[in-house]
Amino acid sequence: MDGDGERAARIDDVHELAMAMPHVSVVDGSSDNPVYQVGRKSFIFFRNPRPDAVDPDTGERYPDVIVFWVESEADKLALVQDTSTPFFTTPHFDGHLSVLLRASRIGEISRQELAEIVQDAWLSRASPRRAQAWRTNVDKQAWHTNADNADKGVSR
Repeated sequence: MDGDGERAARIDDVHELAMAMPHVSVVDGSSDNPVYQVGRKSFIFFRNPRPDAVDPDTGERYPDVIVFWVESEADKLALVQDTSTPFFTTPHFDGHLSVLLRASRIGEISRQELAEIVQDAWLSRASPRRAQAWRTNVDKQAWHTNADNADKGVSR
């Protein structure tokens, strides 16, 4: 992994990583918040302050919640039940395959971890054909990178 992937994630990384995925469009959500879509299906969006996501001490609505889709309930639980991650959910999202992240806590994960979350969100919403094409391309890139590194005597 390069040094950039190891640094703390930033909000700009969400936008950059989402737009780096194929077939992505951005639409304006309520209050002009960006909604990232693949095939007209949202996979990341920036949420408006809502009564279900509030500061437990003050009761104030969180103004900075980002929603990421996940593939399964198991994936969701793995993220929200791991106390070492800043991901959470609310009763409003019970049964919804997504996790929430406050933008103010994004630096608690690395850029590489964020990239994996964004890629998984995209994969959870992309058509099977697009997902398979992306996976095939990523596998080829990884193979070439590993082969190039092996030729140079670099280990992973």
